[in-house]
Amino acid sequence: MSSIDPGVVPLTVRTSRAPRRAWTRLFSSPTAVAGLSLIVFWIVAAVLAPVLPLPSPTAQDAMAMADPTPSAAHWLGTDILGRDILSRLIFGARTVLLVAPLSVAVAMLAGITLGMLAGYFGGWIEAIVDRFSDLVLAFPVLVLYVILIANVGASVGNIVLATTIASAPGIGRIVRGLVLDLKQQEYVAAARLRAESTFYIIVCELLPNCRGPLFVDACLRIGYTIITIGVLGFLGLGLPPPNPDWGGMVRETTTVINVWPLMSIAPSVAIVSLVLGFNLLADGMREAWKP
Repeated sequence: MSSIDPGVVPLTVRTSRAPRRAWTRLFSSPTAVAGLSLIVFWIVAAVLAPVLPLPSPTAQDAMAMADPTPSAAHWLGTDILGRDILSRLIFGARTVLLVAPLSVAVAMLAGITLGMLAGYFGGWIEAIVDRFSDLVLAFPVLVLYVILIANVGASVGNIVLATTIASAPGIGRIVRGLVLDLKQQEYVAAARLRAESTFYIIVCELLPNCRGPLFVDACLRIGYTIITIGVLGFLGLGLPPPNPDWGGMVRETTTVINVWPLMSIAPSVAIVSLVLGFNLLADGMREAWKP
C-alpha cells in the first residue's frame, strides 16, 4: 500500500496547476487584453522607431517651425524649435519604457528583500525596516523625488535610484504583511521539518506564493513611475535636452498652448494611454490571481 496520504495529493495537483489557470484567466480577461494591447502598441513603436520613416527627433526644420499642420514630412506637425512631434513622441517612448520598468524592477528587488527579512525573522530586523519605512513614507512621494533629483542631477541612473528609495519601503510593507501570514502555513512548517535552509524556504516556498499581489503592485507602480517621469520632465528635472521627454515636450509648449495645442496634447495622450494600459493590466491580474 502506498505511504502517500491521499488527502494531500489533490492539494498538490491544484497548487501546481494554479499558476497556469491564472495565466489562462488573465489572457481571457477583456480588461487585461485591452491594457496589454496598449502596452504592446508602445513597445512595438519604440522598438521600430529607428526604422520608421521619421526624421531625427533632434533635427530642426526651420521651414516648418511651430507648424501644427500635419504633412507628409511631419505627420503631427513640429514643435517651437522645428522638431518633428511624432518622432519625438515615439523616441520618447523608448526612454519611458526603459526607465519606468527598470526603476520598478530595482525597487521591487530591494523592497522584496526588506519585506522578506522583516516578515520572516521579525525582531530587531523588523524594527529597523519599519523605522526606515516610516522615515521615507513620511515624505510626500513627489517632494521626495524632486529633492533627490534636484540634488543628484537628472539621469537614468539617478531616476532609478530615486524610484528605489521612494518605492522600496512601500513594497517591503506589502511583502512583510504577506510573509507574516504565509510563514504560518503548513507547507512552511513541512519545509522546516525537512530541515530546509532559510534561503530555500524564503525563495522557494514564500516568494512564489507572493507573486500574485506583487505582479499587480509592479504594474501599478510602473504606471505611477511613468507619471512621475512626466512630472519631473515638466518641472525641468527630467532627462537633459535634446533627449525626447514626454513631460519636457509638454513644458516646452506651455507658452504657445493656446495657439498650437497639439504640441501639448500629443505627449499628454501618450502618457495617459501608457499608464492606462498598465492599470488595466493590473486590474486583469488582480482578477486572474484572485484565490
